Amino acid sequence: MDTKQVNQCVDALCQCGCDAVRATITAIEAGAEVPQVQTLSQPEREVVLHELKAVMAVYDSRD
Repeated sequence: MDTKQVNQCVDALCQCGCDAVRATITAIEAGAEVPQVQTLSQPEREVVLHELKAVMAVYDSRD
């Protein structure tokens, strides 16, 4: 697993804003093609999904 690539992907997605991250989470969960994770393996995509959910949990707890 390329942890550096996973972290870069998460960072890049988070820079797009909360709405984009939520849309990406939904798309990954639905099995849709998400360009930002195309080069990642399935396990790496799962890590990205987990990390994005963790980040959003922090923001959602502030509401």
